[in-house]
Amino acid sequence: MRTIVFSMLIALLLTLSACQPQAPIVSPAPTAETLGTENPTQAQATTTSEPPTAQPLIALTFMAGYKPQANLPFVGAYVAKEKGFFAEQGLDVTIEHSPGRGEHVQLLVAGTVQVTTMDAATVLQRRADPGLPVVAIALIGQRGQQAFAALKESGLKTPKDWEGKIVGYKGTPPPDLFALLNAAGADVNKVNLVNVGFDPRVLSEKQVDVYPLFKSNEPYLLRRWGHELVLWDAADYGVPTLGLTYVTSERYLAEQPELLSRFLRAALQGIEYAQAHPDQAVEIVLKYAGPETDPDHMRYMLQTELQDAQSAYGFGWQSAEQWQALAAMLAQYQALPAEVDVNRAFTTAIWDQAR
Repeated sequence: MRTIVFSMLIALLLTLSACQPQAPIVSPAPTAETLGTENPTQAQATTTSEPPTAQPLIALTFMAGYKPQANLPFVGAYVAKEKGFFAEQGLDVTIEHSPGRGEHVQLLVAGTVQVTTMDAATVLQRRADPGLPVVAIALIGQRGQQAFAALKESGLKTPKDWEGKIVGYKGTPPPDLFALLNAAGADVNKVNLVNVGFDPRVLSEKQVDVYPLFKSNEPYLLRRWGHELVLWDAADYGVPTLGLTYVTSERYLAEQPELLSRFLRAALQGIEYAQAHPDQAVEIVLKYAGPETDPDHMRYMLQTELQDAQSAYGFGWQSAEQWQALAAMLAQYQALPAEVDVNRAFTTAIWDQAR
């Protein structure tokens, strides 16, 4: 009897226990450790936002107008490429070099190249004939590239002393030669003009009395060969001369002014960097010109062109007055083959935006 009663009491207690409310099961709060081990992808998504996707760089081709060397517009592009200035502007700039037979101008007009270099006088001449649609977006050389040299031992003091002497020219007599003679009061008919080509040894070997040279290049060679020189720069006699420019085509200028301003902003930054860090700039030039290149020669070229690039308004500045004066001088000495609209040969808009 007791056994039956005890069994009934046990069954009643079990029934009452099953009817009690159950405490909820609470999961522990997630910690950094559990988030990192259980589902790292989901954990990252719930704690941080995704980084913004980088915009792809825009491709652009710059072709220097000659072989790799320390011409200042070349240096600006080299430094901008190597120091990341182009990339900061969102550009992936390919740097190429013209063999020196005018291919850079042809490729620019064809649209294969977007920016190149040209001498300011050549810009005007090519626009005049054959009417190429080239436009200078920055004037790097505020003075012309060429000067005239004599050995110091010759005793020549001024261009007036050239009368009765042999004076060389390269290809065709340049207009600044005649302008210089005129400014110095010399009689051009008393000067023996001869075509000497591009070898400065004709001066060191005294085949000519006066030799036309590129200021940033050949004086270094002649002095390295042990010669003291007298130099005449037409700009010192009031002759309007201009040097190298960055050039684009009319079509690219119309279609991509923003990209051109980015290119120019980075290239001018490269020139400014080269002025502040010339040794680093020369090292960068050698990456393009090759280890066999004389670094002292490149340093001389860089310093010479930096000196001629100075203006009161910064590197690359240009004005209508400069271009009009150059065009008038070229026309005066029959070096401009046809009428040319000077104001279409250059633009200040890209420089203004780049600065």
